Amino acid sequence: MISSTISDCINRDIAVITPSIPVVEATKLLIEKEMLGGPVVDDAGILVGWISGQECLQVCIQVAYHNQRVATVGDIMRKDVLSIKMDQDLLALASQMLENKPKNYPVIEASGRVLGVVSRRAILKVMLKELFSGTKK
Repeated sequence: MISSTISDCINRDIAVITPSIPVVEATKLLIEKEMLGGPVVDDAGILVGWISGQECLQVCIQVAYHNQRVATVGDIMRKDVLSIKMDQDLLALASQMLENKPKNYPVIEASGRVLGVVSRRAILKVMLKELFSGTKK
């Protein structure tokens, strides 16, 4: 049985992205934090959306071809974001990830304030470590 929790998988060192910043700037922040996408928050840190690497790439292509830098995160972010709470069961989340497309989920407080992000990769890393601890290589 897995005893790890969401807190064992959460990445708290995430890009702070707000709806008003240009997409190109958001892309730079995501790259600096080695994230493929990230939560979009208001001034109080409350989750208001999600921006993906695919959405950033689409805008960057437009910038490269047409030198247009007008799109803001708020223009393209997804507003219907699946999120999780810190006390959610890790195996239940892993199962949820099989049924839903997102590879990353923002972790929020009851107030909606973003605490960090949990990725499929982080869950797999923790699960493998726990499953194979004590076994010989």
